[in-house]
Amino acid sequence: MAGKAEGSDHREPVNEQAVANIYAAMRSELNQIHSKITELEMEVSEHSLVVNAIQPLDPSRRCYRMIGGVLVERTVKEVLPAVLRNKEGLEEVISRLNEALEKKKKEIVEFEAKYKIRIRKADAEVKDESGRKEGTAQGVLVGPAGGSEA
Repeated sequence: MAGKAEGSDHREPVNEQAVANIYAAMRSELNQIHSKITELEMEVSEHSLVVNAIQPLDPSRRCYRMIGGVLVERTVKEVLPAVLRNKEGLEEVISRLNEALEKKKKEIVEFEAKYKIRIRKADAEVKDESGRKEGTAQGVLVGPAGGSEA
């Protein structure tokens, strides 16, 4: 019985609740992958900032680098290649995660088609409409405020 529950991702779900649970887990995994990609892209941008800052410096100049929570004194000549290697490694991981993200998106689309899953967008439409109303209300508030000052 436990074996069936563990393999439920690849077998036919028993009922609608099982389908919903599997779908929610897939969406959650998609969000986790997306979050990790965003986090790593931020790290790549930080690495780029460091590279741009130390590249024009004299290679024998003192430079400090954080390694495992410990600040270590090195030279620019020693640190620059390591930072570039780390940046390249992060970019490689990001490309692999992007491939996994696309694969997961396709898997979700196939799952939606197989079980005829449709997302209700009524709440999103209500929020959009209220956003439009706020935008027009702001335009109306600007007029009277300008008129009262004159």
